[in-house]
Amino acid sequence: MIGREEAVRTALSIAAIQQDDGGVPWPEGHVDAWNHVECLMAMTVAGLAEPVRRGYEWLARHQRDDGSWPMKVAGGVAVERGGESNHAAYVAAGLWHHHLVTGDQDTTERHWPMVKAALDYVVGLQTGRGEIVWERDARGRAAAYALLTGCSSIHQGLRCGVLLAEHLGDPQPHWELAADRLAHVLAAHPEAFADKSRYSMDWYYPVLGGAVRGTQAFELLEREWATFVVPGLGIRCVSDQPWVTGAETCELVLALDALGDRERAARLFADAQHLRHEDGSYWTGWQFANGRHFPHERSGYTAAAVVLAADALQGLSGGSAVFRDICAPSVSPSDPGLCGCTPARA
Repeated sequence: MIGREEAVRTALSIAAIQQDDGGVPWPEGHVDAWNHVECLMAMTVAGLAEPVRRGYEWLARHQRDDGSWPMKVAGGVAVERGGESNHAAYVAAGLWHHHLVTGDQDTTERHWPMVKAALDYVVGLQTGRGEIVWERDARGRAAAYALLTGCSSIHQGLRCGVLLAEHLGDPQPHWELAADRLAHVLAAHPEAFADKSRYSMDWYYPVLGGAVRGTQAFELLEREWATFVVPGLGIRCVSDQPWVTGAETCELVLALDALGDRERAARLFADAQHLRHEDGSYWTGWQFANGRHFPHERSGYTAAAVVLAADALQGLSGGSAVFRDICAPSVSPSDPGLCGCTPARA
């Protein structure tokens, strides 16, 4: 287990890679809004107010008129112009988390219009059944399919947006309705989403994003536990490769913590510490068949997931329960055939 001092060092490793314009990049150099927000959340936990302020200003500058962000920004320029729904939704999670940690009402109010535009963009991509397609392309055309991991994260973003709206006295009931419909599809209709089941994120994200909790969540995690969890090392990124990754491992830690399974959460978190570098940053992953780091990089988003997991387990900040407390208010039918939905696929 790492303590506050180690968590701050890890957050400082994120601040060290922040670009002059405030963006927090991938190792390849581009910035996307989702990973950028995750890194801002980690730096918020550590009290790094100035890098976080610059990061939210980056989001405000790069948001487009429709409420979205480009998929990739490099050198301040959009290099992939489509707009992902989960990127836009996560800004709400970030701002609510910032408010929980800092109580900074001025920042919350200043960026509230950004969140409103972002979540309205998101709900504009919801289908009649309830899933939210993954992008609108550079020409404005909506994608033909939805992603389970992305929609699970969107569910959290919508719930955080509803809480922000209530706090600011500006209710947005259409977001709550969208979140309820999305939660049902995530819990009862996994066939509604493109098959990405080889990725561990599609396994645990419905729990992490709050759409699936309780007995159903424990059953879901148990089904693929042996497929993805490598004892002593963490969890695989994909089921068919001997490769564990720190970000996915720490996200599963957050999912387990949200269920109250703190013993397994703490054990997995300890397993991931072999990826820690002496400067507090984290290697992205470990290829355990070859015995080497893969890819050979230390990533800001991995460090961010570590800090958020440490916060959840140890209560380092007022935002430590942001994943634990965001969940669907009702349980979906155990028999999807009873809900009356149009089947997603034959």
